[in-house]
Amino acid sequence: MFLDTLLTRNPALADTAAALHRSGAIPPDTYVIDADAVEANARLLAGEAERLGLTLWFVVKQLGRNPPLIRAIARHIPRSAAIDVSEARTLHAAGARPGNLGHLVQVPHRALPETLAWRPEAVTVFDLDNARAVSAAAGRLGLSQDLFVRIEGAPGAVYPGQEGGVPLDALDDFAAAVERLPSVRLAGVTAFPCVLCDPATGQPAPTPTFELALKAKQLLAARGHTVKLSAPSATSMATLPMLAELGATHGEPGHSLTGTTPLHAVDPHQPEQPAYVYVTEIAHTLADGRPALHGGGFYARADIRDALLPRTGLRLRVQDAPAENIDYYRLLDAPPAGTEVRAGECALLAFRTQIFVTRSTVAVVTGLSTGRPRLTGLYDAQGHALSGAPA
Repeated sequence: MFLDTLLTRNPALADTAAALHRSGAIPPDTYVIDADAVEANARLLAGEAERLGLTLWFVVKQLGRNPPLIRAIARHIPRSAAIDVSEARTLHAAGARPGNLGHLVQVPHRALPETLAWRPEAVTVFDLDNARAVSAAAGRLGLSQDLFVRIEGAPGAVYPGQEGGVPLDALDDFAAAVERLPSVRLAGVTAFPCVLCDPATGQPAPTPTFELALKAKQLLAARGHTVKLSAPSATSMATLPMLAELGATHGEPGHSLTGTTPLHAVDPHQPEQPAYVYVTEIAHTLADGRPALHGGGFYARADIRDALLPRTGLRLRVQDAPAENIDYYRLLDAPPAGTEVRAGECALLAFRTQIFVTRSTVAVVTGLSTGRPRLTGLYDAQGHALSGAPA
């Protein structure tokens, strides 16, 4: 999906990744991430958001919740949006200030005392039970906590496994109940996804769910609340002006930090630079000539298209695989007759990922922007440093 963009915009990352594999410094099933590019992207996004009067909360699940990358981003975008409590703990330990907790995964009730003590800007709740739990926990801590209400998505627009939220027609009753709770204040609304990119053109556009969130903002404002609106999904340099124009106050950049939104796949001239490449190797070759790659990092929604074998410069199409199967291997098309593919040789791929749901290694490289690349650490997909990694 992103291989052409990567080779056009950040060929040094591809070269460095291949060299690291060739030297044995990284294993197959490794995402190599250009920390300089991630930080440069964060700087760009922060500057544009400031110009437009928007606040950003950054997201790192797609980066493998990686501490040095969190710190690089937080130098420019101080606050984060944690997807779940495990991610919140990693972000907190790395020094990022909490922006929004609980949007995609509600904060477990027993984790509320710990996470509220970090003083997040907002906690998102999906229903009245969770609002009551935040109220009780904040009261015991002697705090007043701002709440965002998650609005139920438009019919047919909710991803399976992400169901939940207050229906728009129930928001008045929900707000009246929250207004009676101590230690919390109804401060904003959010929904997901608020922006999506067209699969064919990559062009971003607001979704029907965004329209519901805007109506929710108006409804709460009519009740006398000062209402913020976070409109996540596909937040990037291309969409920030749209968010500001439509009335959002917050965006949540994730894939734009690595230059890997769907728009980046079709337009290599987007300002954000591609910042990661997936490195694996040929495991074996089938009797019919199709090479098999070591797996572990393939993602069901990745839109993987082809793989580059740097030893020969050969590019082979990656064959489709059922999402329900474990990705022990991933098959390539058979190479042209007379072309040699060797077990153990490097393969580079660039596709949409969510590293935190893989079993991959993450290799962080610094210095690419100055021509002096250096592998600075190896981590698992949850951001834990691996033993034997570079100091």
